[in-house]
Amino acid sequence: MSARTTPRSWPLVALFTAGYLAPYLLPTTVGRLDAGLPLSATQAGSIGSALLLSSAMAGFLLASRVDRFGPRRLAQAGLLLAAAGYGTAAATTTIPLVVTGAILGGLGSGTATTVAATGIAAQRDPHRTTTLGLLGVSALAGTLYLTIPHLGGAHGLPLAAIAITALLVLPTTRHLPTHTPQPTPHTLRTPTALPLPHLHAGAILAAAMLFWSLAQNSLWGVSGRIGLTQAGLTEVTVGAVFAAALGAGLLGVIGASALGPRLGHALPIGAGTALIAGCIALSAAADDLTSFATGEIAWNTLYPVVLSYVIGLAASLDPRGRWAVLVGSASSLGTACGPLAGSLLSARAGYPAMGTILALGLLLLTVPMTAVALRTSTAGTRYATPEHTVVEISLDAIPAQRTAYDTAGPRQAATAAAPGPGPT
Repeated sequence: MSARTTPRSWPLVALFTAGYLAPYLLPTTVGRLDAGLPLSATQAGSIGSALLLSSAMAGFLLASRVDRFGPRRLAQAGLLLAAAGYGTAAATTTIPLVVTGAILGGLGSGTATTVAATGIAAQRDPHRTTTLGLLGVSALAGTLYLTIPHLGGAHGLPLAAIAITALLVLPTTRHLPTHTPQPTPHTLRTPTALPLPHLHAGAILAAAMLFWSLAQNSLWGVSGRIGLTQAGLTEVTVGAVFAAALGAGLLGVIGASALGPRLGHALPIGAGTALIAGCIALSAAADDLTSFATGEIAWNTLYPVVLSYVIGLAASLDPRGRWAVLVGSASSLGTACGPLAGSLLSARAGYPAMGTILALGLLLLTVPMTAVALRTSTAGTRYATPEHTVVEISLDAIPAQRTAYDTAGPRQAATAAAPGPGPT
């Protein structure tokens, strides 16, 4: 498959955008639930966590089942479920229905993201397709942050935007395959039940990404409240800051796409995470527009860059896409816990102390994540091919000369993909 946006990759970009939109709109979603419904800040954060937790569960459940159900059918089911769930949560003020709709919408988002991650891992250049998806979701979320504050104060506007996006992306699924092609008599396909390769490295990366995403989204889930209460800004100003931050994130993703694999994985992941820790501490301690905007913009510039390299690293561990989905689901699980963790930490320790705690945790995570990236770089970025072609040779037609013999075996898979450098 071409590394560029071919007819087989652009539907994955669209699906990625629809699946990741809910986490990107988390601050305004939680803030609107808090302001528009009879909920406390912690209760609103809990609904956001439930939404993202259901998204993560979809990834864990479907990681190895995309081939069985078929990418097209599964993507369509996920998008329809997202539209129905988020649409229901947006259209009602009855708390149980809002919670149920958010959970169902999260399942739909997670299903769409799983199909996208599995397809992206099979690309010749997973990082390029990932960065295109991050560009799409960042641009859309930035536009919505500029638009939503001018449409009224209803709690359901962010949820409705996610539902509409799912419906708009639905027609693109017709370009996805209906099923995984069956092997021909001359093709030996690796069984779906084949054990996960590089279990140790993949498990470490997944565990690290859970806490990495938890730290990021603990702040992201309360960023709106930091801007409104601690920095004393209006909702319009906070929305403008978020839009500018996501716009800066676009530039960061473009830069990561241009660099590609030149820097490897270890340096962008390790150094990038350390810089993000500083940004989080600055943003959490912000008490005016300048410090709030500086922290948010710098943070959102770096976040998608590091995420793109982590997704590329996970995709390189298994060309069937299972580690990409599992690491992404672990990230979603951390994202799901983020709003609640951020609400609890900020309520008990205050925003500045919360930022310091999260920053220190991220600094600790740079060690295992960098170690996995270095180990992967040493071992090679592609370890297996999903299938090997067997060529039949008639030995009777070839003279038995020893000079005609050479080493035999499948072609090397390393040239098939050397992923470079993800929100999230």
